[in-house]
Amino acid sequence: MKLAIVTAYPPSKVTLNEYAYHLVKHFRQHQSITEIILLTDKTEGAKDIAFTEDGCTVTVKECWSFNSYTNIINVTKAINATQPDAVLFNMQFMKFGDKKIAAALGLMLPLVCKLKGIPNIVLLHNILEEVDLGSAGFTTNRLMQKVYGFIGTSLTKLILQSDTVAVTMQKYVTILEEKYKANNVKLIPHGTFEISNTQPDYTIPEGPMQVMTFGKFGTYKKVEAMIEAVEMVRASTGLDLEVVIAGTDNPNVPGYLAQVEENYKHVPKVRFTGYVEEHEVPTLFHESAVVVFPYTSTTGSSGVLHQAGSYGKAVVMPDLGDLALLVKDEGYLGEFFDPNSVSSLALAIENIVTNEAYRIALGKTNYQAATAYPMSKISNMYINTFSTIIADKAIKNKVEFDSTAA
Repeated sequence: MKLAIVTAYPPSKVTLNEYAYHLVKHFRQHQSITEIILLTDKTEGAKDIAFTEDGCTVTVKECWSFNSYTNIINVTKAINATQPDAVLFNMQFMKFGDKKIAAALGLMLPLVCKLKGIPNIVLLHNILEEVDLGSAGFTTNRLMQKVYGFIGTSLTKLILQSDTVAVTMQKYVTILEEKYKANNVKLIPHGTFEISNTQPDYTIPEGPMQVMTFGKFGTYKKVEAMIEAVEMVRASTGLDLEVVIAGTDNPNVPGYLAQVEENYKHVPKVRFTGYVEEHEVPTLFHESAVVVFPYTSTTGSSGVLHQAGSYGKAVVMPDLGDLALLVKDEGYLGEFFDPNSVSSLALAIENIVTNEAYRIALGKTNYQAATAYPMSKISNMYINTFSTIIADKAIKNKVEFDSTAA
């Protein structure tokens, strides 16, 4: 199978690029995949396809740009030129831009594939029905939220024209089936990027205990409360703690982290790492004592939670939305906090950093949860789904041919 994947890809700063990297890493090791064609966004640096494992050829065609109105044309041309056997779209609603028209045009691409008869799957990481539009940085205006809701419903109907829509949580399957009467939605879990063949080392380095958060910040992911919470824990326990803020600004809030750094420059041991290269991620997690999710809402299954689990880390999470569902559905454990209370967050962090046995127990539980869904298993699920789609199309075409011949 010659598989095309429409996605952002490292070193892209567009969301979901890291997920694409790990999908490709595992897809290329399957014997049924003869070539992977990456239809990616344009970046200044070269795409990271220097895998150490053996696998099929990976071809890169940079053919779209964030917020471009011509993405639908350029990606279609790339599909026509490369002639893939199947297409996978790695998507969320703001994948192709944060401008309404640019985003909408990009999301029409699965329908283009459907009309061209190319087997296709949309991996949809979130659905607007489960997004707090205000907290997630879309809009706080109630009238505009209704407009977004209408647009989101319309775009979802377009996306559901694809052969299969894969979502990462059972709740999303239920909503799409009940609201849209869809019969082509399938649950394929998010999966865990990297899993060691041996148990993680649950010890942490000497020196300050690192309280780390990882992501794109400024909308529903804000770090001020985390910094203030760690200050409270320092005062109450006397522990030597370092705040590690790993990642970049959300594209909707440029300059956010620089402003936070300026506002909290009086607080000692607060480190901003900036963009984290893929090869730097293991060290980032290994050195952390606890991983914090300073979220005020959620917009889908959390890749960072799965990463934290794969490295055997204790986590601190808000008791809301999709994170709470993941804990229930996939078996993760952590300390929960009220997202509107700094003292609640401080207590959750303190409960972990002051109790090594508890910290390790949480890490072991999360590692076990992570190992249930390795990316090798997830990539198999996609390949099996493509095989089913291709077989169904072949049967349908034969029936139509026989009917015409008769």
